[in-house]
Amino acid sequence: MNLKQLGYFVAIAEEGQITAAARRLHISQPPLSYELAQLERELDTQLVRRGPRGVALTDAGRLLYERATRILAMANATAREVSSLGKGLTGTLCLAVAHSATGLAPGKRLAELAARHADVSLELREGGVPEVIELVASGIAEVGVVRTPFPTQGLRCRYAPAEPLVAVMPPDLERGRELEVGLAELDDVPLVCDRRLAPQLPATPFCLTDDERTTCSCAAAGLGVGLVPQSLLAVCDTGPCFIKALVERDLWSRAAVIWKADRSLSPLAERAVALLGELA
Repeated sequence: MNLKQLGYFVAIAEEGQITAAARRLHISQPPLSYELAQLERELDTQLVRRGPRGVALTDAGRLLYERATRILAMANATAREVSSLGKGLTGTLCLAVAHSATGLAPGKRLAELAARHADVSLELREGGVPEVIELVASGIAEVGVVRTPFPTQGLRCRYAPAEPLVAVMPPDLERGRELEVGLAELDDVPLVCDRRLAPQLPATPFCLTDDERTTCSCAAAGLGVGLVPQSLLAVCDTGPCFIKALVERDLWSRAAVIWKADRSLSPLAERAVALLGELA
């Protein structure tokens, strides 16, 4: 089993047809079918079920697809890093950003990097905090941006200042004073928040999301009062909603730039860390 075979298999899995995968790979169908058969013989298992309209992955095929995408991503990341060593600020930076930090990163700081260095490009991956940490830990992303709380074992971290949690209030659900509101004043309204925040609240929210941007969308649609980090408002349309800071400072959070503690950063990643470390 080699990287070429894995790349072929991923194309077949994603296209759902061997002919479509062959077109995507710019090869003819017979060599692709041969490589798939070789892979199945080597692994001694059926990876796809062939039908009149295409192919469907078996359980073994789904497992291989999941692993193959990660292996190929790690191989590409390794090639980028090895190629960039000794070349200064050139190459591609793979940056993973948590949904809750998209109001801060990548932002203007990395735009400055691209403007000054024409040979620099950016590969951006997004996900929840656990997904971003896994991307960094596995080496797929060299640098990540997450939000507290998160496990720091095996990571180096550079933290931004703490920022308030804000309530995004539809007009008919407005509560509190002009600029602030306490959780006790929101007892009688439905709350919407990211599921990582829910355990810190005294009552179970009406709606849980996996992305704080979705939380803002729900609030703008009148579904409830959304609770999000203040910086996220820069990338969300909150419509006619009122925005008020929560008075409970223990719910404030900080964005953080993270990278693996046991690896040397490329010059490009070092510069990106320095720029992103100025998050505010």
